[in-house]
Amino acid sequence: MTVKLFYADPYLKEAVAKIEGIEVNGDNIRLKLDRTIFYPEGGGQPGDIGIIKGEGFRIDVKKVEGKEEIWHEGRIKGRLPQIGENVELELDWEWRYENMRQHTGQHILSAILKKMYNSDTTGFQIFPDYNKIEINFDEELTWEHLLAAELEANEVVWSNIPVEVNEYDELPKEIGSSLRKALPKDVTGKIRIVKIDEVDLIPCGGTHVKNTGEVGFIKIVNFYKKSKNIWRIEFVCGYRALIYLDKLLEDYWKSLDEMLNKNRPLFNRIIEVKENLEALEEEKDKLRREMWKWKSKALLQSAESINGIRVVSIVEDASMKDVQAFVVHFVDKNPDTVVLIVGSNYLIFAKNREVKDLAMNELLKEVLNEVGGSGGGSEILARGGGFKEAPEEVLRIAKALLKEKIKKS
Repeated sequence: MTVKLFYADPYLKEAVAKIEGIEVNGDNIRLKLDRTIFYPEGGGQPGDIGIIKGEGFRIDVKKVEGKEEIWHEGRIKGRLPQIGENVELELDWEWRYENMRQHTGQHILSAILKKMYNSDTTGFQIFPDYNKIEINFDEELTWEHLLAAELEANEVVWSNIPVEVNEYDELPKEIGSSLRKALPKDVTGKIRIVKIDEVDLIPCGGTHVKNTGEVGFIKIVNFYKKSKNIWRIEFVCGYRALIYLDKLLEDYWKSLDEMLNKNRPLFNRIIEVKENLEALEEEKDKLRREMWKWKSKALLQSAESINGIRVVSIVEDASMKDVQAFVVHFVDKNPDTVVLIVGSNYLIFAKNREVKDLAMNELLKEVLNEVGGSGGGSEILARGGGFKEAPEEVLRIAKALLKEKIKKS
């Protein structure tokens, strides 16, 4: 069993330990130590990172995992260490300390949400840039709800309340009945209880700061509904909160600076841009339909009539999306028409619904059998791509096969 120095003193940044196990995979190595200051990933808190070094080697620790036996994984430089050697441990203290601040901040925020709205925290995760909790909340969660909770949570932070961590072999009944969250059934060994005066009392295996003031402040930055009554809340604490808000404000001001009207709030400017875009889309649609009108007229004039069916066949260089939109419009407006269009990497076959005994998906299948590629569709509209022949040759083959079908029908 690895001795967990991070529980005895979460502020311990350096220590000496003995190697008890080694696993090597190329430049990657895993070490099991007799004791460690490295917190292993668990309970929503990331594992610690840092350095393990000995005479002639250095390991950049990027992953720490385990419960009773803790393994430290990373890239090794230098010789391979041996079991029984002593090594020096050095934490990336900024990473650890910020995680401690986030974790204690989460306890405070979750306790306040429980107190104010009777919302239980059902999930928690610390990410490098922000944290998230998931809570149950039966109503529509709003920024007003969260601002009220945020203000009260920060009052706890600024009150510099001691954060106590106690271990028990067996949980006293008076403590068990007062927990914000029940003790998990699979807990073995020592039971760790984190207490923040009258604010919170909960089992937890993470590392925490000594008093709430070290959290700095708590800022909720986003929230959204995850399922029927589960809401995800994203928040930041301490130094990470400053970095997050700085990036958010930088993005805000850069975005506002790109607007023609640079006056706040940005939301109003976005509404203006959205309205302008919608007006432009309407104008674009009018122009598109006017163009379709003249294009349809030109295509009908050059169409070939076969047994009373007007066949339009062209090689097109426009995008498949635009061509398909036109084709659907064209065959809908013109009875007794069939359209064969081939682009550089696609083909579209379509007919007016009044044209009987012709299936565009069957025609497509026959054409692709000769030129290669794949596709599919319905009797009315079929499309494909991936053919090997030149577009002009594909169109010639398609037109020849269509003529045979029309003559037989």
